[in-house]
Amino acid sequence: MPRFPHASIGDKVRGAFAVGKTRWGMLALVFFATTINYIDRAALGIMQPVLAEELGWTAMDYANINFWFQVGYAIGFLVQGRLIDSVGVKRAFFVAVLLWSLATGAHGLATSAAGFMVCRFILGLTEAANYPACVKTTRLWFPAGERAIATGLFNAGTNVGAMVTPALLPLILTVWGWQAAFIAMGCLGLVWVVLWGLKYFNPEDHPSVRQSELAYIQQDAEPESGRLPFSHILRRRGTWAFAVAFAITAPVFWFYLYWLPPFLNQQYNLGISVTQMGIPLMLIWLTADFGSIGGGILSSWLIGRGMPAIRARLVSMLLFACTIISVVFAAHASGLWMAVLAIAVAVGAHQAWTANIWSLVMDYTPKHLISTVFGFGSMCAAIGGMFMTQIVGAVLTATQNNYAVLFTLIPTMYFIALVWLYFMAPRKLEAS
Repeated sequence: MPRFPHASIGDKVRGAFAVGKTRWGMLALVFFATTINYIDRAALGIMQPVLAEELGWTAMDYANINFWFQVGYAIGFLVQGRLIDSVGVKRAFFVAVLLWSLATGAHGLATSAAGFMVCRFILGLTEAANYPACVKTTRLWFPAGERAIATGLFNAGTNVGAMVTPALLPLILTVWGWQAAFIAMGCLGLVWVVLWGLKYFNPEDHPSVRQSELAYIQQDAEPESGRLPFSHILRRRGTWAFAVAFAITAPVFWFYLYWLPPFLNQQYNLGISVTQMGIPLMLIWLTADFGSIGGGILSSWLIGRGMPAIRARLVSMLLFACTIISVVFAAHASGLWMAVLAIAVAVGAHQAWTANIWSLVMDYTPKHLISTVFGFGSMCAAIGGMFMTQIVGAVLTATQNNYAVLFTLIPTMYFIALVWLYFMAPRKLEAS
């Protein structure tokens, strides 16, 4: 079976496609799900100035709306991860995206901060299925040497969604209003639900997968095992290695998603137009796309050069943690584009970090447990995000919207998480 240990990147790509392309079609489905997922999320940050004016929100109202999303998200991760491992990724993800699309559309009917809190809670509860489902799909369809690249590619949907939103949303707001924007996003999710139901299958069941591709996918296959009690998941060292590290670093992305538009608007008086707010945000999220894919390529290249997979992930994450230090310079940048550059580099490095920490947990977790382990770790991260929104709201209230303290603390979180992973992450596939 082809491993291409010392071939060039081009040779590896050609060799990987030679065995078959079906797995990339499955990856495209989860990429577009992630894109829609983040269109739904990023919209609130872009529309915050409009909604704050029309509905009379304060900074703490906005923080509380995001807090209740995180509450639903935390609960949803615990439930959805277990459900995906139990009933299968196809059925569980189908129902989840159907429900979150309806919840997104329901935002257009809300008339108060309390109404948005209810909608965001339901949205968080259902959107929590996205990443456990994407990770499960990647674990099922890709061998270890391609996992980080595949993870970086589907996670790039995060940044595509965050780029598309400031490009298109101002137009919809101007022509039809904010209610129509939420309804349009809900309809987009319903289109994806139909495609998923028709096109997704597990590798063994897919009607068009070639035997050569199936063998390539299953080159790292491990023995199957039955359903295990949740207490078994909690006793696994790898569960806590991932959960703690992800809980420390994942909330940073929530900070970028929710608070970058208000920061740029406050600091540089940008407004909500495509040219003023949209272009800076699109450049930041475009850089994040390069980071997401590049981070996966780096660790896959190291694996191809003979480095063990888990060590390759940790080495890559050290490099990205050092790169994230750039964000410290954002608060006191000499102008808009210097701030955008500092933030873009840090966001790109964060996405590269994320591609590797997700691949890391896939490397040492059996495939029949991956959604449960990932869901538990992501629940811990969502709880961290709940505290992050409250901390950010409180710090900005106490300092009269001074972001310098927040930007200074961000890099520290990655080094703490990396030390934890170095000592706690298993160095091989854990037994069931």
